[in-house]
Amino acid sequence: MAKVIIYTTPSCVYCKSAKAFFAENNVAYEEKNVAEDLKARDEMVKKSGMMAVPVIDVAGTVVIGFDKQKLSELLGIKK
Repeated sequence: MAKVIIYTTPSCVYCKSAKAFFAENNVAYEEKNVAEDLKARDEMVKKSGMMAVPVIDVAGTVVIGFDKQKLSELLGIKK
């Protein structure tokens, strides 16, 4: 399975939706809280050019926001 990194903040509703989607589909991911981790925030901005969350990195392909269809395509999830 592709390596997945999700950049989040604790209050982000779309971040919670993305994590629930990953859990439903047994997708392992690494979570980086950009509200607390300045290094992760810099990394996220470098990858996406944005300060908005979630930013989801699927094996080097960056998805901004919770785009269920795009994530399903990248992860090979059929629904």
